Amino acid sequence: MMDDTAFLRRLFDRAVETADPMRFIAKNLPEKPKGRLVVVGAGKASARMAEAVEAEWGRCDGLVITRYGYGRPTQGIEIVEAAHPVPDQAGVDATRRMLDLLGGLAEGDLVLMLISGGASALLSAPAGDMTLTEKQAVNAALLASGAPIGQMNVLRKHLSRVKGGQLAAAAAPARVMALMISDVPGDDPAMIGSGPTVGDASTTADALAIVERWGIELPASARAALSRPTGVIPPGDARLERVENRVVAAPAQSLAAAADMAREGGFANIILGDDLDGEARDVAAEHAALALMMQADLAEYDAPVILLSGGELTVTRRGDGVGGPNAEYALALAVALNGATGIYAIACDTDGVDGAAEVAGAVISPDTLARAKAAGVDPAEALRRNDAHSFFAALGDQVVPGPTLTNVNDFRAILIRRA
Repeated sequence: MMDDTAFLRRLFDRAVETADPMRFIAKNLPEKPKGRLVVVGAGKASARMAEAVEAEWGRCDGLVITRYGYGRPTQGIEIVEAAHPVPDQAGVDATRRMLDLLGGLAEGDLVLMLISGGASALLSAPAGDMTLTEKQAVNAALLASGAPIGQMNVLRKHLSRVKGGQLAAAAAPARVMALMISDVPGDDPAMIGSGPTVGDASTTADALAIVERWGIELPASARAALSRPTGVIPPGDARLERVENRVVAAPAQSLAAAADMAREGGFANIILGDDLDGEARDVAAEHAALALMMQADLAEYDAPVILLSGGELTVTRRGDGVGGPNAEYALALAVALNGATGIYAIACDTDGVDGAAEVAGAVISPDTLARAKAAGVDPAEALRRNDAHSFFAALGDQVVPGPTLTNVNDFRAILIRRA
């Protein structure tokens, strides 16, 4: 029998492979236009998406912005690498050039926009008089606040010149087709990359309410921007009439592929959902209780069980450690299971990066806490300090795939055998 943690890693790899843009971009492309074609985009998968476009259409003109280390070889589309999750000058400069590319297009032209998770930080054009430094401070405060991704994106839209439909509006009157890889619960195009091609009915008052709700400190320039009329494009605006948004990959597809693989491996499986959210340690405690309850009733199943889930968990940062939602979930799950025999788990971000480290996540097994004790590592202290990556690094239990070139959010699997 294959080692259980190794099998869980294979499930994660299958989920990532299923979301490879090379598998599905070609079949979602429209007919190549007779007029001018411009390809633009942003996100951790955008360079791979651009590579897939040119594999089908040949050399194209355009510009996409991806995370450092996530570039791909292309024939004509320029790939710019920039910082994520906190934007940098490279992203600001590339976004400005992208807006220049979209100016002066005609009705017969087509703009193909390639959007994936990570676009919120990589497409950076601060609203009002905000400087890059102030924009960086807002992003860092958002990431530490524990706010759900949907609420983060509302604020991001109203502090941007490209989000909330503004990027697509800049291309009018050209036709725009946006191909999107979803990394958000519910696969709402308005939330993927903060919706650069999708109108939004939220207001600056909504954005300010989020600031107050999550205690986010804003620089004066950001508050000034929120006191003026927003640049976010409302739904139904004429500039968005020729925009088509199409989600071409989503977490549900990757979870289904992992479920098929688990079934082929002799496991019963249950998908808890592809859109879970909440505080990582709280969800972990709930999943530990569920796993222990199912283990007690495992005789009802003809095989061991794997629980699968996706979505995007959050961490309210209170400590000074190095962590991320997936590693913190795995650590909290290990603590809650307290060495229960027969239960193994993996929690990883499909983009290969979990929070503040170039690490996708971690695996746990029944001996995780015992090995931690032997290594002199305190799991409770690691949780208190939000230091899950350091904890798993000490045990050699990190999952480090490198750039995956895609992003369909978190992947979690709990394998349950009889005690």
